[in-house]
Amino acid sequence: MGTWDIGPFDNDTAADFSYTVDEAPAEKRADVLLAAFREVTDTGEDYLDADLAVEAVAAAALVAAQCPGGDPVTTAYGPEEPIPPLPPELRPAAVAALDRVLGKDSELLELWSESGEAGPWRAGVERLRAVLTGAAAGAGAAQGG
Repeated sequence: MGTWDIGPFDNDTAADFSYTVDEAPAEKRADVLLAAFREVTDTGEDYLDADLAVEAVAAAALVAAQCPGGDPVTTAYGPEEPIPPLPPELRPAAVAALDRVLGKDSELLELWSESGEAGPWRAGVERLRAVLTGAAAGAGAAQGG
């Protein structure tokens, strides 16, 4: 894992994912993010590959950046092209993917545990999840749900 820090874009795989996001037409960027979430959640109970997990965390950071309380993605390793407004329906998909990344049989979680930096990394992922969960709940309340 070519990783230099604990942030969602602080590794080679996430930087490559940013390029994939940038290469997609603006109207298809939400689809790229959703595909990253589905790659993770569609693994079911199977072992989750670290690269898939990294992409899902990066995608979740992009969705969370558009939520109340979310942090903007300002790293040079994130997408260079602007992310258009994303549909709120991406939020629960992002939460489900993050739950899988933090769950059983996640190679990424294992790698962070072996590195001794699992606590700070996990706290960052849990912060993304909290922002996404809060925004999803707020959207549901605003829609009368």
